[in-house]
Amino acid sequence: MHTVAILVLDNVVPFDMATPFQMFGWTRLPDGRRPYRVRLCAESPEVPTEGFALRIDRGLDGLTDADTIVVPGSDETGPPSPRVLAALREAAQAGTRIASVCVGAFALAEAGLLDGLRATTHWMATDELARRFPRVEVQPDVLYVDNGQILTSAGAAAGLDMCLHMIRRDLGSAVAAHTARMAVVPLEREGGQAQFIVHEHPPVPRGSALEPLLEWIEDHLAREITLAEMAESAGMSERTLSRRFREQTGTTPLQWLLRARVRRAQYLLENSDHPIERIARQAGFGSPTAFRERFRRVVGTTPHAYRSAFQGKNPVGARERA
Repeated sequence: MHTVAILVLDNVVPFDMATPFQMFGWTRLPDGRRPYRVRLCAESPEVPTEGFALRIDRGLDGLTDADTIVVPGSDETGPPSPRVLAALREAAQAGTRIASVCVGAFALAEAGLLDGLRATTHWMATDELARRFPRVEVQPDVLYVDNGQILTSAGAAAGLDMCLHMIRRDLGSAVAAHTARMAVVPLEREGGQAQFIVHEHPPVPRGSALEPLLEWIEDHLAREITLAEMAESAGMSERTLSRRFREQTGTTPLQWLLRARVRRAQYLLENSDHPIERIARQAGFGSPTAFRERFRRVVGTTPHAYRSAFQGKNPVGARERA
């Protein structure tokens, strides 16, 4: 089993702590087995929070054999103790995957684990994170950031998205989707944030007047598609199509087309061993260079890094080495 250790700091935010505890605890393999062993660890047996205290059975020694460590946010104003920071550094050096929820990113930054990396935290704290840790590339407009071994998430609810992402990395889309259903949350949230999320098919507003056109676009992504062709297929003028598109999808026809192509490329990167150049053609990009630039702009990483994140990962239970 893959061991997930949740590091509970003084004045931990209860929701931040409960999110990984429940998400990994709810996860089941297709045969019903639990793939994750979840434990709470703390420097002291009793951890104060606002309104109540927590009794924690495992000390910092519970981090040493963990495959993943999650650091929830804390309302503590000062940095974690030297013992906690040392434990995080040792775990990172051993190749343990380490993630933070909300302002838990500050603990990772204090340990030096975010130096030179992209990171995020709650939107109210992004300026403070950037000010206190200038070596961290703070990204305020994303739900989470995956650097491979080190992950950070934004506000508390974004911890749900990050946990589902890690489950998906470890065990695939079907298991992650089941966990999302157990938590009654979507596997993906819309909102413009760059996310490591695959769509086998781009979202189509079912029952809308544009549904036949959107399905036609999906079927013809590999070739060049112009606005005039879309308008002709929909039986509308270009101006009317653009207005209807904005009303029913929230974006323009060409932007929808570009994101549909990126999503098709995501699916191919995860589920095929086709070369990048072939995937660029299959997704309808004019050149591999244009594909790489657009993919990085939308997804937040390169096609090669995206493929590496979802293919060739160590099996659950094995440590990821730096």
